[in-house]
Amino acid sequence: MGSTETQMAAPEFRYISLSYSHADSQASALRLILTLNPDWEGPGNNIEFVRFTDGITNTLLKIINLKPGLTEEQIDNEAVLMRAYGNGTEVLIDRERETKSHALLASRGLAPPLLARFKNGLLYRFIRGKPCGHQDLVSPPIWRGVARRLAQWHAVLPSSGAASAKDTSGAEIAASQDDEITVIKPRRAGPSMWAVLQKWVLALPVTTPEQRARRLSLQAELQWVLDILDDGKGVGEDGLVFSHCDLLCANVIVLPSENGLPTPEDGIAPVNFIDYEYAVPAPAAFDISNHLAEWGGYDCDYNMMPTKSVRRQFLTEYTKSYCEQRGLDASSQAEIADRLYEDVDRFRGIPGLYWGVWALIQAQISQIDFDYASYAEIRLGEYYAWKREANGSRKQAGEEMPLRESRWASEE
Repeated sequence: MGSTETQMAAPEFRYISLSYSHADSQASALRLILTLNPDWEGPGNNIEFVRFTDGITNTLLKIINLKPGLTEEQIDNEAVLMRAYGNGTEVLIDRERETKSHALLASRGLAPPLLARFKNGLLYRFIRGKPCGHQDLVSPPIWRGVARRLAQWHAVLPSSGAASAKDTSGAEIAASQDDEITVIKPRRAGPSMWAVLQKWVLALPVTTPEQRARRLSLQAELQWVLDILDDGKGVGEDGLVFSHCDLLCANVIVLPSENGLPTPEDGIAPVNFIDYEYAVPAPAAFDISNHLAEWGGYDCDYNMMPTKSVRRQFLTEYTKSYCEQRGLDASSQAEIADRLYEDVDRFRGIPGLYWGVWALIQAQISQIDFDYASYAEIRLGEYYAWKREANGSRKQAGEEMPLRESRWASEE
């Protein structure tokens, strides 16, 4: 059963010419794992599939072989994660760049080994640990671990990330535009979160006059935020760092601590990040504010948003790690932390625009049971609430500050 055509896609991993089928989940996943590991077939093997349901885009399965006599740790050390892409998500995600990003991260010890690519997904080594729930993200040992790990990403990886033949560049955007849209021109050409967001706006449905008008409105918002935020003043090369851009709770894995204690002695939980499909060059402030926005979870509970004092502590931890990784003098830390604090504050509304546009597309293409249309309105509402604070229109109208903005403005 393990025989099928395979070929080398790159020196680091194989390409398996098979697909995962949502309609025939276990059988198709079994074919994939036996192609990858033929020795898992036959007597003495007991393959099981564990489905993770925290994601809202892809299908994620943990595949384990319960061989007699193995400990749980030994089983996990050989376990494989299979991630199958959601329906139509190639509109949103450059899969070639994702694969190369994973390989780059693995080469720096920041991602698990990538084992194989198949027609509609990836197979990679399982990371032992516990995926976070959104309530875990507000735990100081965990957010300190996230701050340190994210700083490591931003400090040691090339800001350009992993190149792709399909990278969202000005040429690709120009080729896909229509007469109604004047595309943005980010300060730095090539892939970036700005270029990704432009691509998404261009991909919005325009079958009705209302959809057409909304796309034009969102394009105007994109141009406006680019004009005020794309200034190249952040950390990294030309104000950009290679960013995860999707640090929601399920993508943060708390690793087993070396001493076995639930809270490490230094008060910082060891964490790793998974799921690199949205990883792209971006301002560090966007990556950080995007993660902090996820403290509210999929339900967008704004009571969980970090206050000013918590954000300062998070950025102090981040900056300490960043300077250590870059070999910068400790005297630079306060200046970098102060600048990042201001930048994260300025970027706090942009994740709402980013994921709001994303969700409008998902509402048209996804087969996953999730109310993307309502989610889009909630996230876009975050953006517009921030904009009304930024331009003073909410205060001028004498209206009450929305909960998310109020929580963000709180000191404690």
